[in-house]
This record gives sequence, structure tokens and C-alpha cells, in this order.
Amino acid sequence: MSTTYLNFKFILICSLLFTCCSSNPEIDNATMLDGDQIFDASLYNPAQYLVSKAIDNPSAIQKNMPVIIAVHGYSAATFEWDEFRTYSNANADILISQVLLGGHGRTYEEFKKSTWRDWQEPIMTEYNALIAKGYTNINFAGSSTACPLVLDLIQKGAITDNGMKNIFLIDPIVIPADKLLTLIGFVGPMLGYFESTNTATEENYYYHFRPQETLNELMDLIDKVRKNLQNGYRLPLGTQMKVYKSIKDDTADAVSAVLIYKGLKKQDGSAIEVEMIDSNLHVFTRLDGRDTVTQKDRDMQKQVFDDMLQLLQQ
Repeated sequence: MSTTYLNFKFILICSLLFTCCSSNPEIDNATMLDGDQIFDASLYNPAQYLVSKAIDNPSAIQKNMPVIIAVHGYSAATFEWDEFRTYSNANADILISQVLLGGHGRTYEEFKKSTWRDWQEPIMTEYNALIAKGYTNINFAGSSTACPLVLDLIQKGAITDNGMKNIFLIDPIVIPADKLLTLIGFVGPMLGYFESTNTATEENYYYHFRPQETLNELMDLIDKVRKNLQNGYRLPLGTQMKVYKSIKDDTADAVSAVLIYKGLKKQDGSAIEVEMIDSNLHVFTRLDGRDTVTQKDRDMQKQVFDDMLQLLQQ
């Protein structure tokens, strides 16, 4: 059997597995985030989502309150942290900034042309704005791709000593669970985009079509973060980290948590904390909009939210 035939067969299998249709996706503007009618709510009213926009002149009490910068993953939107905000509002006295990644929450074309550095920029914008306003208890919570974005910021020293108290990583992706994603640079240009399976609710908050250009950006980001973790580095002084990782999900391999645990230490050289979660959901803390949610899923979500809030109050 010739090598040419094997390569053709492999490409065909990849195409079927990724269920891509054509180079130009057919977007329903009225029902999909990809279109030009549905946008992330934070774009309309930033003050409802960002502490830096909501409070012009924070009081001394507010400056010392825990502020958590909550950031969603690739192809998602601020919706991913709505449930945490709702739960926190009812159970804790903290401030929350739900940051929309650059290039996200807008049209397919805007998403397509964005880079991972564009995605990262709003995180630093909000962090710097909070620092400038005198907040002293800044924290971070990221899901999926938000995790390597903040890990990169730590590695390159963008987050300074005593600048962030706690960092919570939910299902961080450093190694993809779908190994075909590693071939995106080869297969992607031939296919153009890939299609995801969303529920009717998710269509409003997650891209249905994922441009191969953005998947290449995702791979560039996680490759960079993986190499940095293999070399090893440390958290800023005064910063704690806890990783919560589903034992099995279809996006982020559980090895991702192992790499973070081995490659990243506290400033004094001690280990960060990792908790493996008995779940097969990716971003198990987001349950709204899913087709099937069990009581076990809800109990696990509450357990992790309670744990995060307790650590924030220490």
C-alpha cells in the first residue's frame, strides 16, 4: 500500500472525525453566537461584569475585599462563570470581574482573525485596572484555555509579587484529550473550520464553528505553556494556586494537571494543590445549558464553589 494512499486515507478519516462541511460555514445569525446579532452581554454593559468599570472610586473596605477575575475558555463567553457569580452573590462577600477573552463573544470573522495574545489581553487590562485603583486582594479563576493564558502571564512575569492572592484553575488544558488536535496544522488548512455540537442554549454562548486559524492559535499557546512547565518556574511571592481537574473529559487530558503540578511551584519551592474531580465533564463548574446534569454534578459544583470561597476568605 503506497504512502500517498495512506496519507489520503488518514486525511479522510480526520475530516470525518472533525465533521467539517466546507470552507465557508453556513451561519444562522439569529440563533448562533457566530453570527452578527448575538453578542456577549459584557459588551453591552461592561459595568455589570467588570469591577474596574462598576466602581469608580472604591472605598478602603472595597479595596481590601477579595476580587476574583473569572475567565472563560476557548470559543466560550462570560456565561461560563454566571453560575459562580450567582452562587457567590448568595454566599459570600466578594467582588467578581467576568472577563471576556479578546476576539470572543463577537462574530465568527472577528473570532477567526484573533490570536491567543488577543485572547489574553483583556485579562491583563482588568488586572492592571484593579491594581491602579488600589485593590489589594486580587484573585483569578480560569476555566480550560483561560488557564494556559494566565500560566503564560505568570511565567513571563506580568503578574508581580503580591499582585494576586489565589489562582484557581478549572480543567486546565495543557495536553488536549483529542490527540487529533495536534494535527491541526496539517489538516486544518484543508478543511477551513470544525463544527461543534452545542445544545440550543449553548449556541448563544459558544461558537458553533471553530476556525482552524483559532485552533492553531490554541495549539501554539498550549505548546508554549507545556515547554515552560517542563523547564519549571514559580508563582509570584504571596500567590497560592489550586487546580481542579476532571478525571476524564473530552477536551483536556488529565495529564495537564500533572504537568502543572510538576512544573509550577510556590515561591518557596513547595507544591501547589491539585484536586482530581470525579467527573467526565469539561469545565464541570458550568452546568447550565447542558443536556444532562445529574445531582452528583450539582453536588460537585457546590463543593468546589464552597472550597474556592473558603480559600478566598482566608
